[in-house]
Amino acid sequence: MRIAQVAPLWESVPPKLYGGTERIVSYLTEALVAQGHEVTLFASGDSETRAQLEAVVPRALRLAPGLHDATAAHVLALEEVLRQSDRFDIIHFHVDHLHLPVFSRLDIPFVSTLHGRLDLPELGPLYRRFPKAPLVSISNHQRLPLPDGDWVATVYNGIPADHYRFHAQGGDYLAFLGRMSPEKGPDQAIEIARRAGMPIKLAAKVDPVDQDYFDQRVRPLLDQPGVEFVGEIDDAEKNDFLGNARALLFPIAWPEPFGLVMIEAMACGTPVIAYPLGSVPEIVEDGVNGFIVEGVDQAVGAVARLDEIDRRRCRAVFENRFSARRMAEDYLAVYQKLAQTDSPRVAAPV
Repeated sequence: MRIAQVAPLWESVPPKLYGGTERIVSYLTEALVAQGHEVTLFASGDSETRAQLEAVVPRALRLAPGLHDATAAHVLALEEVLRQSDRFDIIHFHVDHLHLPVFSRLDIPFVSTLHGRLDLPELGPLYRRFPKAPLVSISNHQRLPLPDGDWVATVYNGIPADHYRFHAQGGDYLAFLGRMSPEKGPDQAIEIARRAGMPIKLAAKVDPVDQDYFDQRVRPLLDQPGVEFVGEIDDAEKNDFLGNARALLFPIAWPEPFGLVMIEAMACGTPVIAYPLGSVPEIVEDGVNGFIVEGVDQAVGAVARLDEIDRRRCRAVFENRFSARRMAEDYLAVYQKLAQTDSPRVAAPV
């Protein structure tokens, strides 16, 4: 098939450090190319891909000096996709809803994967205005706030099977990987490790919006014995950081749409201890590749039961359900279905 992948411009594809959506776009693009499809990637110019790269901006916007208007760059990207649209059998958008006012009015096969949270009050009225815009969720739970959306599939995120190395033996510390934000629960992770009597290593970025939370709630905890903050890490560093951990702590306080770090840990053979919010029950099989727990007390108890988890089973669950190959095959089924649809998709009347 001739497939266009339209990525956000905030990070390169793949991102140099943090960037979940751009990472998934990269894994999907490369998996589709490996399967022999003709793929064009619309992304920043510092992206790396075996597909044909259409560089909309020279470099990722997060790294662009003196950026004043990020929307302008994304509008430019959509205009370029529109100009080239007759080249593709399907156009796959990963840019939330920016493209809907134009592409929902044209007889061009497209699909949109929504990568973020959907329980925001502004989103319901917006998506109701485009009831025939085909959507893909990254977990079944993610789509619950928008029950009237044109959901054509749930496709779980995947990563290349050879991207993370299996570690048969875990180390002597617990791991936290993500953003230093209240919804990710790094302070909860430190409390769990402290009460379980185990060291913890935290690898995380601190966004400007979360700086006050980090300074007031997390930074004072970093001076405790056994707590190590290693900062933001890249993919190569993740391999050993996650693989050498006894378990990954995922004490989230929000409806996580997917949680890529969970399957990154599983790929290394590392079990996950997580709170049962958002996608967690769809990804963690309690007692198989980790434990689903309610609160700090149960999490501490789960740490004591980690010997019950077979790290080979963690890896097997990842390979069967969350590989990039599996993700690409699931998306191809969506593409083929939509590319064969003859009826135009139009926006709801104003």
